[in-house]
Amino acid sequence: MVSVDLLIAFVVALIVVYAIPGPDMALILQTSIARGARQGLTAAGGLAVSRATHVTLSACGVAALLRTAPWLYEVVRYGGALYLAYVAVQIFRSPLFSLQPAQERAQSVGEGGARRQTFMKGLLTNLLNPKALLFCSVLLPQFIRPANGPVAAQVTELGLILVIVGAMFDAIYALGAARISTVLRKYPLAQTLQRWTFSAALIGFALRLSLD
Repeated sequence: MVSVDLLIAFVVALIVVYAIPGPDMALILQTSIARGARQGLTAAGGLAVSRATHVTLSACGVAALLRTAPWLYEVVRYGGALYLAYVAVQIFRSPLFSLQPAQERAQSVGEGGARRQTFMKGLLTNLLNPKALLFCSVLLPQFIRPANGPVAAQVTELGLILVIVGAMFDAIYALGAARISTVLRKYPLAQTLQRWTFSAALIGFALRLSLD
């Protein structure tokens, strides 16, 4: 078991990280504003699965493989950057939603299909970011002490906390952004500015990912 003082420090570190704007936050905010809280929470579910996958891959040593195989890291990095740019273009080209209520949008696309698409966006946005994987591989070992018990159990405990804290932040962003959408529906210009802002943010994150 991880000691209480290490758990507190770990949670504080996660809060700082999740409070910093990034592609995950931008995706959640845009999805909830444009398509409602349910879709925002669905994207959050995809992000949670991706983070759990990163924790598992870190424990299996895949992150170390990325560090020792530069070509593999580059493939994942550029793939992630291209996907972020693709999502940004989709957001930029999306229509105004002031005259199209959430229920009508769901019927036009199909509730199940829309949720699957949103879930996959959340999953791939984080999963194709090698920095998220490397973040897990760098952060988790800092809070593991072999003297406190089996390392696998400590990794599992910290990994669960990482996913739960991330899901809590995502839920807050999704619910808060959905409330903003009720105001934006009345102002088409504000919707346009909102779409351009989030598109530009994702393009910026894609450029940073590809150039770092």
